[in-house]
Amino acid sequence: MPALCRSCLHDFAEGARCPDCGSPRVVSHPELFSLSIAHMDCDAFYASVEKREDPSLASKPLIIGGGRRGVVSTACYIARIRGVRSAMPMFQALKLCPDAVVLPPRMKPYAEVSKQIRAMMDELTPDVEPLSLDEAFMDLSGTARLHGRPPAVMLARLVRRMKDELGLTGSIGLSHNKFLAKIASDLDKPMGFSVIGEAETASFLHDKPVRMIWGVGQAMQAQLEKAGIHRFSDLLRWEKADLHARFGSMGDRLWHLARGEDHRRVSANAPVKSISNETTFHEDTSDPDLLDGHIWRLAENVSDRAKARGLAGRVVTLKLKRANHTQLTRRQSLRDATQLADSIYRTARALFDAIGQQGPYRLIGVGISELIPEDQADRSADLLDPQAARRSGAERASDAIRARFGPEAIVKGRALR
Repeated sequence: MPALCRSCLHDFAEGARCPDCGSPRVVSHPELFSLSIAHMDCDAFYASVEKREDPSLASKPLIIGGGRRGVVSTACYIARIRGVRSAMPMFQALKLCPDAVVLPPRMKPYAEVSKQIRAMMDELTPDVEPLSLDEAFMDLSGTARLHGRPPAVMLARLVRRMKDELGLTGSIGLSHNKFLAKIASDLDKPMGFSVIGEAETASFLHDKPVRMIWGVGQAMQAQLEKAGIHRFSDLLRWEKADLHARFGSMGDRLWHLARGEDHRRVSANAPVKSISNETTFHEDTSDPDLLDGHIWRLAENVSDRAKARGLAGRVVTLKLKRANHTQLTRRQSLRDATQLADSIYRTARALFDAIGQQGPYRLIGVGISELIPEDQADRSADLLDPQAARRSGAERASDAIRARFGPEAIVKGRALR
């Protein structure tokens, strides 16, 4: 069976250890050197960047997220062993891991590191489709002649370069389509390299839970389970027409994915269409002060991500999900595109006020869309709000202070709600 040493990149016929260097970090699979669709996912990206910047954090549990009323953005693997997970309420995470170091996210340095990783991926193939700062699809079809090595070897070289040059680790999923490559990258984290071949697709998926499908969240999972669909094998018993009648366009997608079919191409340089952030509450709430605090924090996170990418949005969106999983979405077009937290917050808060008392809510999200370059944004003065320019200047000054003295140098009062 074809095998590859991930330590020295030596490929050999088969074996549990590399015959050249003796390393046990070996990946083997019948289709290892014929597959070319990959998904690379950095391991605990935000936390890993922070630990790289501050070596004293290396052996400590680290959580990246908001204050005590906020949620976990990500956590290092030491904290994950204790049960801490992304999107978990911070108070719950600190109960599980009271000795954790908690840091707020810093989008600018994360974006800079992401650019460095992207440059490494671009050296492998022009077909790179980023999903976020820390993950991307790659199509390495036809690159073996260029590099003189099959895609699997070049992918192993990529994560080795990330470790050696950037001090960060990533996990690789290799398969024959995007759906399966993304599943594979999550099978053996951290520092994993997993392969799902075409010949084994049906047997691999058969007994897997449908929650493995990207895009099937808690609400969709509940709908599927209500229909008696718990595993991929349950989906295979349904006709496509029946799935469409029950679940709409999602039903068509489920029918194909149940068979491991995904015909989407890796879309290089696909433009970012929106920037958003959301949080799910541990307990449903209608508390206006608590919700206001979340709207501000979400607006600030969206603003940080927009600034890190050099983008601004013409439309602000507020998303609310009720306790019964019904969803409210409101949008407001702006006269002038913005990337400022103050403008995003004020627009989202106005949308929230216009909805009225329709809670309690289990989820809230804020986002911007219709994105343009930042140098075309926040240009015009607001005649209806004479203080807007002063708040804009104050925010830019606050950004500069945080960049120099750290993210906790200035914290707005509403962020503590």
